[in-house]
Amino acid sequence: MSVRLSRWGHSCIRLDRGDDRLVIDPGAFSDLAGALSGVSAVLVTHEHADHLAADPVAAAGVEVWGPQPALDLLAAAGVTADRLHAVAAGDAVHAGGFDVTVLGEWHAEIHPDIPRAANVGYLTAGVLHPGDAFVDPLGADVDALMTPIGGPWLKIGEVVDYVRSVSPGRLVTIHDAQLSAPGVGLASTLVGRLGGAGDPILLGSGESIEL
Repeated sequence: MSVRLSRWGHSCIRLDRGDDRLVIDPGAFSDLAGALSGVSAVLVTHEHADHLAADPVAAAGVEVWGPQPALDLLAAAGVTADRLHAVAAGDAVHAGGFDVTVLGEWHAEIHPDIPRAANVGYLTAGVLHPGDAFVDPLGADVDALMTPIGGPWLKIGEVVDYVRSVSPGRLVTIHDAQLSAPGVGLASTLVGRLGGAGDPILLGSGESIEL
């Protein structure tokens, strides 16, 4: 059965496969009403607000998997312990009907003076979401790489090298809320021209592709 992958702003991705539904990184720059509608399971890569809007996620009544600091924010927002599941690199979990491999460990460095947050990536149904890091899939086949193109922690040359190292079947751009429309176009063009995985797919909020 095919998977429908939809994007709901910035780094928020939703996967639908029959009755299976899973959302990754519903943050403050996302369309949370659309992303979380009918969903019972959420994966969070790290605790930054653009990846986790704690109060709306808590109000949605979902189960959440993520690094402990992200879960602590959700607990403070009222999520009960039975709905919170801590994960770390090497874990394998079942969430929202999907089998998920947890990868990575740390947020990419922004500056030496800024402490690095715990950050994990998720690989499920051939989709790799790295959060805010260049997460190594450890040789696994990646059909669709969620490809960050803007942020204080990256430069486009590093994104190109990351795409080359993963060698995915296709690219879907994420993490672009701070970029203007011309900035998104330029970054996407460079990654497409140099990354070796074809032209990136740019999805507006609520738009989707079939995998």
